Amino acid sequence: MADFEGADLRGSRFKHVNLAGADVWDVDFAGARFRDTNFYDVVMRGVYFGKVDINGEIESLVINGVDVAPYVVAERDRLDPERVKMRPSDPAGFREAWDLVETRWAETVERARRLPAVQLHESVDNEWSFIETLRHLAFASESWVHRAILGDPSPWHPLSLPWDGMPDTPGVPRDRQARPSLDEVLAFRHDRMATVRRVIEQLTDDQLKADTTPVDGPGWPPAGEAFPVRECLLTVLNEEWEHRRYAERDLAILQARTG
Repeated sequence: MADFEGADLRGSRFKHVNLAGADVWDVDFAGARFRDTNFYDVVMRGVYFGKVDINGEIESLVINGVDVAPYVVAERDRLDPERVKMRPSDPAGFREAWDLVETRWAETVERARRLPAVQLHESVDNEWSFIETLRHLAFASESWVHRAILGDPSPWHPLSLPWDGMPDTPGVPRDRQARPSLDEVLAFRHDRMATVRRVIEQLTDDQLKADTTPVDGPGWPPAGEAFPVRECLLTVLNEEWEHRRYAERDLAILQARTG
């Protein structure tokens, strides 16, 4: 087991590193950046948080004895009341949620079209570009609807983009160097959205309560596993909602750069 006591690791880069069970004591993380990082069951004592910006999935976050996660959820719902529609419980709710997703994304794409095409490939703070975001959302729909729900073992378009931390998987594309046009990406993105629309339009109460049939072959989600249909669709809704929020944030910065 490595021991870095007293070591000066300033500027070090850790990628695909497993630190499960590590003991971090009296460490200076000032200015550090954490991406695609799992903090499940982490315990922090005697820490100082100031000017900290956390963006991610938070199930439970206890600070000084208080679980603040419910407060975060409530405040985000207050800031955007329609966000609660992304947690539907019946087929009608899923249809309403998808209507909202399509409406919001149409507005965001129209906003993106007002930028120079080159800026749609530009990263803000090392996040995905607008084009990469659309490519990833196509991947999410292909994974959780085409593959998990509809049973297509290999539904991915060559330009689809998995999350950065996904291991290289045979048959699953990962071309970060591609520079397709907005219209090129929207062509297959809208095709995937149309399939989600069809599944949701035909959704019944019994289907919503059912599990998927496991598929064979490499890909995501993993082969040989069944998943609740409701959770698959909720995953897609969450991906669509959160990534649109990120896209809107970054588009605002890109617009400011153009003056």
